[in-house]
Amino acid sequence: MPPKVGLRSLWPYVRDHRTSLLVVAVLSLVSSAATLIQPLLTRNVIDGISAGHAVSATVVLLVTALIVVAALDGVRGYLLQRTAEGLVLTARQRMAARILRLPISEYDARRTGDLLSRVGADTTLLRAVVTSGLFETVTGALMVVGATTAMILLDPVLFGVTIVALAIGLAGGIITARRIRGLSVEAQARIGEMTSAVERAISAARTIRASRAEERETDAINGSARRAYQAGLRIARLQSTLGPVMVTTIQASFLLVLGVGGARVAHGTISVGDLVSFVLYVFFLVMPLGQAMNAYTQLQTGLGALGRMEEILALPAETDKPGAGFAVVPAAPAVEFRGVSFEYAQGSAPILTNVSFSVPAGSRTALVGPSGAGKSTLLSLVERFYDVSSGAVLVHGVDIRDMPYDVLRSQLGYVEQEAPVLAGTLRDNLRLASPGVSEHRMLDVLSAVNLGDLATRTEAGLDAEVGEGGVLLSGGERQRLAIARTLLAAPAILLLDEPTSNLDARNEAALRSAIDTVAVGRTLLIVAHRLSTVVDADQIVVLEHGSVAAVGTHAELVETSPLYREFAANQLLVSPA
Repeated sequence: MPPKVGLRSLWPYVRDHRTSLLVVAVLSLVSSAATLIQPLLTRNVIDGISAGHAVSATVVLLVTALIVVAALDGVRGYLLQRTAEGLVLTARQRMAARILRLPISEYDARRTGDLLSRVGADTTLLRAVVTSGLFETVTGALMVVGATTAMILLDPVLFGVTIVALAIGLAGGIITARRIRGLSVEAQARIGEMTSAVERAISAARTIRASRAEERETDAINGSARRAYQAGLRIARLQSTLGPVMVTTIQASFLLVLGVGGARVAHGTISVGDLVSFVLYVFFLVMPLGQAMNAYTQLQTGLGALGRMEEILALPAETDKPGAGFAVVPAAPAVEFRGVSFEYAQGSAPILTNVSFSVPAGSRTALVGPSGAGKSTLLSLVERFYDVSSGAVLVHGVDIRDMPYDVLRSQLGYVEQEAPVLAGTLRDNLRLASPGVSEHRMLDVLSAVNLGDLATRTEAGLDAEVGEGGVLLSGGERQRLAIARTLLAAPAILLLDEPTSNLDARNEAALRSAIDTVAVGRTLLIVAHRLSTVVDADQIVVLEHGSVAAVGTHAELVETSPLYREFAANQLLVSPA
């Protein structure tokens, strides 16, 4: 459940726009003053004409006041809209910065579409907090205070009649408006669910089409859209109740003022000019009240969205340990696992149990074992996407929890099993980890992984688009492009998760040759299912059920590890026992 937030929570967003907001506040004050003087000038015109006095100067003042209000409101409106857009920009920048720095475990627990909704739809609602919410409320309050003061001075009796009628209507309006925030939070959550459903369907469009599941996925999206619709309807019902209440209140106020005021004019208690002036002040009172009530509902909706944003902003980001310091240990292994155990959530089944082995600097170590043995998890722990449950992972003799994230990851090159390719161009993807790399170097690395033809396939060269998720490339091309991207960064330690999983024999041989070239003087830790790619590794670590079953070279393991020999026999690398 998102935290309940107040106006104080807006300060980080409006802080950079306080000068503009101060100017808007001053303009609102001057505009309100110029507006509130108009009924008095109108009264003087009416009473002056009734008495046969010259009123030209008063008319000029009245027209001037009208022009000043129009000009000030125009300037104020522009500044307010500009400030609101700046506030939305600030909110989106804060959200994007935090979302991209959340621990990986938060991505595991949350739907992508809901996160997208918070950056897009929720931040947009903050615009109404400033334009229709906060400042309409403040401006309305100025008008209400000014109009109330003038009405009391003109005729306390008429003011008493007016305030009784307004109090009844406002009480119902406030009760109704206060319920809107909770409903708004629910509506935004439903929109997040719908966005997640759409994102899920689009990202797996080919799988859905091939599975003939279009109708089921459409039904799922329609269901989430209907829930969002129903949540919106609940808000609409409240808002539709609020409107008639305020209209009835305004009409009743005018009728009472006209009735009672007409009687007081007939008895000579007040003049016609006083009554006209009072009626205008009633208008200046009830209209801002109506706007303020609408602004209040907008404010509640915006604060509900702000609560959803603050829920994400309150999540801890990846941060370095305070006061952490480290010194590289000479001659220490490049990577070492010391009694590492790991589980994704406390109380869940362990993924790794007491794993210990070391990867000597400059060596090539392969991780093999059945699916689910924890091979890819070990690489994730080295990258510190997750922290170990117990034990320690060391890089160059230093516990990685004592190393700043940037320092740790600058020494690592990581190619995921899925080999993700970002939407954009070849150049965008290649420069992701090394933005300053030269075009010549990019072309060399593409050639090294047998992708040289990608840069000459179209006239765009390195600026050729790869499509969403690299859809314009084959599976093998995506794999090799991800490897080329990592090789360009030239890290000291390469972590490769199934680098040849999508390659044919020819491209696998080319990639192995490329890895051999860049591996000189570097440390490689490779997850492999195809033993043919790692038979020449300096050491092979065999994992089973999250524990180390055996460690050795290919020849040693064939003799000493029944599990490894079974793998090798199944892949025709040795004769069956």
